[in-house]
Amino acid sequence: MLYQLYEFQNTALMPWRMLGDVTRTFLDSPLFPGADSHAGRSLKAGLDVFEHATKPRRRPAWNLDSVEVDGRSRAVGYRVVLERPFVSLLHFEREGCARRKDPKILLVAPLSGHYATLLRGTVAALLPDHEVYITDWKDSREVPASAGTFGVDAYIDELLRFMRHLGPDVHVMAVCQPAPLVLASVALLAQAEDPAQPLSMILMGGPVDTGRAPTAVTRFAESHPLRWFEQSVIAQVPAYYPGGGRDVYPGFFQIGSFISMNPSRHLESHLQMFRHLVKGDGEPVEAHRRFYDEYLAVMDVPADYYLQTVDQIFQRRLLPNGNLMWRDHPVQPEAIRKTALLTIEGELDDISAPGQTLAAHDLCRSIPAERRGNYQQPGVGHYGIFNGRRWREQIKPRIAQFVRAQEGRSA
Repeated sequence: MLYQLYEFQNTALMPWRMLGDVTRTFLDSPLFPGADSHAGRSLKAGLDVFEHATKPRRRPAWNLDSVEVDGRSRAVGYRVVLERPFVSLLHFEREGCARRKDPKILLVAPLSGHYATLLRGTVAALLPDHEVYITDWKDSREVPASAGTFGVDAYIDELLRFMRHLGPDVHVMAVCQPAPLVLASVALLAQAEDPAQPLSMILMGGPVDTGRAPTAVTRFAESHPLRWFEQSVIAQVPAYYPGGGRDVYPGFFQIGSFISMNPSRHLESHLQMFRHLVKGDGEPVEAHRRFYDEYLAVMDVPADYYLQTVDQIFQRRLLPNGNLMWRDHPVQPEAIRKTALLTIEGELDDISAPGQTLAAHDLCRSIPAERRGNYQQPGVGHYGIFNGRRWREQIKPRIAQFVRAQEGRSA
């Protein structure tokens, strides 16, 4: 019923958006004498803000057409390497760079409500000196019910499949939410003495041990029984979607929870957009639109995966407590010896606070000290770890240096 109410709201707003489009067209007409008055600009600005805040968003495009490699612009394309029901493995291909033999990075994107394109800036910074692969998770409402359910075990299955496909010379990099399951996957490869063990794993701002540094996110998860989540935030996909009948954690709940954490900031951002539109200052408006077009583009997450993550990662903390299982097999991080470990945290991260990711070093106690690294970036929050100027100028070079060092050890 919740999903249907959300869809009804979108449908109910459609006539108002259409009316706004017609009104804006009229205001743009040279036949309207008041278009350039303060009142006319204010009315048009208000209609623009309303349309931008309420319109549905589709999956964003990658918009990564070229990259500079060694001072020369190279065309960039991407192709699907492996197609799976709930995820695709994408490879970003740089024209004329195959002979460079740059390190391979498997970038594991969060399955938390946003599309993998949220990591566009991450990919763009890595491309000049890496072969980049990424997990492109699918909107669960578009996955046919015949594909079955998808939980933590199935998630680890896919990570193992991708690491084995890419081979032992891959470096796996987890951004935020997948950090504990990437660690678990590498541990399982080590326990099996699998030749596909990656050269290194880079864990960035992820909830490896939420008990190390509680946040509003962890406290909320711990203060509600799992039954509450099942009853309050799980909905069924309407029958007119390919995934009709599937239980999901809807994307609109995720974006609602993000906005509710700091509603005043988002309101002020849209007020600033209104003021810039009235002044005719286009550059800040376009930056605002780009950010929110990405931020408000959300997808549905499989209910099993969402609920198991709340239960196993946030409430019972199975990995740091030594109780995490994968298909009845215990996960033993202490088995990891060959894979190097680098952890990255942001000083101001209020989602995965400093200490949560660093905990991986205590779990992976068999990795030699010379194959470990940790870096905390001053002055950045959660998104600043993998996007923005400090990511490009201070964090990414450290990752590249660490990765190259492991390449040298394997040679």
